[in-house]
Amino acid sequence: MILITIPILMVIGIFLVQIPFINRALSWRLILAETYVRMALNPVDALPTPDLITQPAPAVATSHSEADDSALTAIPTTMAPPISPALNVAVTPSPALSPTPTMVPTPLPPVNLLPPPPFDIARDIEDWNNCGPATMALYLRYYGWVGDQYDIAKVIKPTREDANVNVDELAYYVRTQAGWLNAEFRVNGDTDTLRKFLSAGIPVMIEETFTTDRKYWPNDDLWAGHYLLLTGYDDRVQQFTVQDVELGPNQKIDYAALRDHWESFNHVYLLVFKPEQSGTVKLLLGDDWDATVNRQNALKASQMDTQDNPKSAFAWFNLGTNLVYFDRYTEAAPAYDTARSIGIPARMLRYQFGPFITYFHVGRIDDLMALTKYALSITRVSEEAMLWRAWGFYRQGDKSAGISQLNAALQIRPTYADALYALDYMNKN
Repeated sequence: MILITIPILMVIGIFLVQIPFINRALSWRLILAETYVRMALNPVDALPTPDLITQPAPAVATSHSEADDSALTAIPTTMAPPISPALNVAVTPSPALSPTPTMVPTPLPPVNLLPPPPFDIARDIEDWNNCGPATMALYLRYYGWVGDQYDIAKVIKPTREDANVNVDELAYYVRTQAGWLNAEFRVNGDTDTLRKFLSAGIPVMIEETFTTDRKYWPNDDLWAGHYLLLTGYDDRVQQFTVQDVELGPNQKIDYAALRDHWESFNHVYLLVFKPEQSGTVKLLLGDDWDATVNRQNALKASQMDTQDNPKSAFAWFNLGTNLVYFDRYTEAAPAYDTARSIGIPARMLRYQFGPFITYFHVGRIDDLMALTKYALSITRVSEEAMLWRAWGFYRQGDKSAGISQLNAALQIRPTYADALYALDYMNKN
């Protein structure tokens, strides 16, 4: 009897696993178990802290957008003294711009609640590490789009194990797959910015800190990134209403808590809106409509944050990130060094890659390799870490290892433009 029963149960099991929702529910648990065992057998310590810094290396184009076929030259190896916690960053004056129309300030209503998009628990609670596509699905559904998180993931996250989707990838999806809508993202947001857009009838998507209740390895710090869709606010109780694909619809979060959680992602916010709302968006953004001016404003704000909160790792990390936007790598390096010295979460380099870019450009390849190795030990499926590890191998003279990393990155995301450019570059040089 047992010999007959076991094959029958196996056939039933194989059949059930083919059902999409059962497959999804089961597979993430298997991934969690595999990750826990792997990390228990090969424990990972805290993220490496910096020792010494080097002089900058010659500039090399590392993406399709900054390509120049200049030859690589040797990297200086002179070591400088350890960094000082104090960092005085000069902010480059903003270029002259034509005036942006401004609105006459009017008081915002104390309460504004937009109609939330339909939220189906069965399909809208996020799949494993899929909060970006899941939240964007809700956002698009607000405007009448028909689809779900899996439709979006199919385009920008074809590998289910890919643990991160960046805000620019989400904007790309809107512009290319929902072209009847516009999308813009900016940094350096604040609660007033959020309230203004909500009052104008435009929900806002942000990326922020989330504390997971799933321990993926024995010493997991439980810190993770997460997207939220804001659909309302209430000044009387100082709370936003958010659509949360992890916790469910119409969650409440205090203004102060949101500000704190938002800091870890440079206060980034994403706007999706109808073409006829473009004038309103431009007026509400003011000077920040210009992306470069927005980053100049963010750079000034992050410099002030490091002075007001010198022990905040996120303040220093944001300073480094805003400097990277302007290719000011020699200034970004000590900012990132300070953030690392204070201590940043284990998963931070799953979501943000400014330290990789910076250490490559200043010639600190040992730091680059240490951080990319660490990032991939935490998040094995990370095409961004693989890309920068490939450039590190290339700098070390190991082109074949670099090409191997790029091929692995393209297995995750075949359309990854920077990896395609790097592969072409390495094959030719």
